[in-house]
Amino acid sequence: MQATRQNKISRLLQKELAEIFQSQTRQMKGVLVSVTRVRISPDLSICTAYLSIFPSEKSKELLENINANEKTIRYELGTRVRNQLRIIPELRFFIDDSLDYIEHIDELLKK
Repeated sequence: MQATRQNKISRLLQKELAEIFQSQTRQMKGVLVSVTRVRISPDLSICTAYLSIFPSEKSKELLENINANEKTIRYELGTRVRNQLRIIPELRFFIDDSLDYIEHIDELLKK
């Protein structure tokens, strides 16, 4: 179970990462990246962010691009939260495929 401080920082990082991805994907038409969940380690050094990418066909390509630009995203995040956090955590990104899983289950139930 996460502590109260971890929850507050997770919500802050989720909000700021969502704004960063929204501003960066604005140039790409037809692509939507949303941050579904953020977990932070107890020592606040590692941030694990789960991303939902639409359309899901481009998710692997976009995740590789995001991981390649992780340092720039971390820098941008640092400039946004420098007054709230002393150390900017290391970022790790994963695809949140829960919506695809739910859709697949719905299709199987309809058959």
